[in-house]
Amino acid sequence: MKALSHLLLALAWIAALLFFLAGGMLSYEVAARYLFVAPTIWAAELSQLCLIWGTLIAMPWLLSANRHIAVDVLTERLNRTGRRLCQALAMTAIAAFSAVVAWKGGGIFYESFERGRTTGSMLDLPIWISELAVPVGFTLLFLQALIEIGKAMRGIEPGDAGSHDGAAT
Repeated sequence: MKALSHLLLALAWIAALLFFLAGGMLSYEVAARYLFVAPTIWAAELSQLCLIWGTLIAMPWLLSANRHIAVDVLTERLNRTGRRLCQALAMTAIAAFSAVVAWKGGGIFYESFERGRTTGSMLDLPIWISELAVPVGFTLLFLQALIEIGKAMRGIEPGDAGSHDGAAT
């Protein structure tokens, strides 16, 4: 699990870099379009690709670090056992959803890859590049949700990983 923890942290940093690059590309596009009247054919599509990959590869780290959105007005009023049960049930739902999305997303990716589908834009990138992010991201989220189920069953609070990075250990 330590290797997965390091992988998720590395992917979170890559996601942050991808978000930064997307912002840079979009800023460049705005300047090129409105200041120089010379729009690009690549900035919008590549920034969209960065945002898709960044979002999907950051999900498992966010779950491991307990940085996701949670409404805990009711669960905070429960005793420790009740909170552990709610955490385990929530992680089971995330694992089930992630498994389905990874499986279906993998099929969509494979079909696009086989058929050679492209975006149809001026850049005309293969569409499987963005579609691959779905099975990759959700498979990693599925694995992290299983780890979180195990932690809930052992009584470890969400986000307690024993390290400063918040990743699963």
